[in-house]
Amino acid sequence: MIRKTVNGVEEATKGIKDNMTFMLGGFGLCGIPENAIAELVRKNINGLTCISNNAGVDDFGLGLLLQQKQIKKMVSSYVGENDEFERQMLSGELEVELIPQGTLAERCRAAQGGFPAFYTPAGYGTEVAEGKETREFNGKMYILEKAFKADFAFVKAWKGDEAGNLIFKGTARNFNPCMCGAAKITVAEVEELVPAGTLDPDQVHIPGIFVQRIFQGKNYEKRIEQRTVRKR
Repeated sequence: MIRKTVNGVEEATKGIKDNMTFMLGGFGLCGIPENAIAELVRKNINGLTCISNNAGVDDFGLGLLLQQKQIKKMVSSYVGENDEFERQMLSGELEVELIPQGTLAERCRAAQGGFPAFYTPAGYGTEVAEGKETREFNGKMYILEKAFKADFAFVKAWKGDEAGNLIFKGTARNFNPCMCGAAKITVAEVEELVPAGTLDPDQVHIPGIFVQRIFQGKNYEKRIEQRTVRKR
């Protein structure tokens, strides 16, 4: 049986260097690879291009890397909860590529499936389409979007086994699955790591072939980005 387990986040991030491109799973603050992000901060890796749905908040998630000015470019869909992100973008310190959310997901999936590019109608006639090839299909215009190229994908799952099979829980099943296998090396951190053969195959969301390294994370905060409660 192939074992993908490594001894913690330090070993899981072996080989990372300045100026690399990383994919980071999660939606808002849900299902983000907290341990991997903390290790990138600790190792002071700089000049990063980060592909993620959003950029965390000022003091959590990718916001921690932004605080240390370790990110050179953000490729995202939504960035409205981070004041430091806004400041760096408006000052020209941070390069930003905003992408429609569905296109962001599909560019991950294209990389995962080995497809170099695909056509989508999203963004046609807007700034999103500037400089891109367009084509008509059945009377409708489409934009050619290219698959992402990334060095590492960091994802977070609820449960995984030693062979790299993953199960995601609830809303954490967002951008994490489509980023698995979409980079040269996929690193999965899980809340619970079990022996191979323990997981019910019918419950597995991502098979181990898409994962190169897996470890059991610790000290998850699981913050709530916007807490909304009903008045009594």
